[in-house]
Amino acid sequence: MYLLGLSLILLAMKYFEVGPIANWPWWWIAVPFGLTAVWWTWADWSGYTKRKVMEKENAKKNARIQRDRDRLGLNIHRKKNK
Repeated sequence: MYLLGLSLILLAMKYFEVGPIANWPWWWIAVPFGLTAVWWTWADWSGYTKRKVMEKENAKKNARIQRDRDRLGLNIHRKKNK
């Protein structure tokens, strides 16, 4: 997402001719867009995106379970018998 933000900022700076970026060739502006596409392709192919979504969902689920246990007073720590 950071690469996409950088790409859009560079595009706006080139389009509105701001600073030294106005003198850069257009292909320099297109490079971050290409890197963004490569990153998203790799993230989807490798399962990185799905894994991050699952981690976030599990964290929310565990927080909800813990909150409900606290509200019900079931969060008593007991020693396990061995």
